[in-house]
Amino acid sequence: MNLNCLIDHTLLAPTATAADIRRLCDEARSHDLFAVCVNSAWVSLSAAALADCPVRVASVIGFPLGAQLTAAKADEARLALQAGAAELDMVIALGPLLSGDTAYVRGDIAAVVAAAKEQMAEAVVKVILETAALTGEQIACACKLARAAGADFVKTSTGFLDAKLALPGQTGGATVEAVELMRHTVGDTMGVKASGGISTRAQAEALVAAGATRLGTSRSLALL
Repeated sequence: MNLNCLIDHTLLAPTATAADIRRLCDEARSHDLFAVCVNSAWVSLSAAALADCPVRVASVIGFPLGAQLTAAKADEARLALQAGAAELDMVIALGPLLSGDTAYVRGDIAAVVAAAKEQMAEAVVKVILETAALTGEQIACACKLARAAGADFVKTSTGFLDAKLALPGQTGGATVEAVELMRHTVGDTMGVKASGGISTRAQAEALVAAGATRLGTSRSLALL
């Protein structure tokens, strides 16, 4: 299985330096990876470093909590695209989702999608669900809300969830079971990105077999 074209090479640590981001971009270029995924402050540097190659720049939005004002998320999305991003990985409004406020969650996603598409029609918006904190019913609900709001992908995890907030037995990262449920819910209408704790090639291949069409990992080189 050729994993290169599925990988978003990721560096979201708050301690990341400019040198670290340049190294990330160099690795993505050297290994023909699909994209780099960075915090919005590093988008312009990443875009400049990758300007002469097809590797895309993805920016996280509302990361890692998803608890920002909707308008702040929309503004960050717009600014990230202006800085050179082509894709946006936004964190869902997890608290409202858990409390059943589906109107808020859908509106939050829709605002980011609208801001993104107005700025760049071909922009790709992924919605991070934080599946380890959700029941199967809640995962399915979140997928349906993301689809209704016009998002392009649903994504498993930030990789930054406090273990104490995960449901019993959940690790906080991507699982085959979550990816299967997400794929079953959205069908062929959306992409599914598995992210969080992907550290081996066997794990990556199992997630792709379960329905993932993109992989987010900081361990890209080890997988390859």
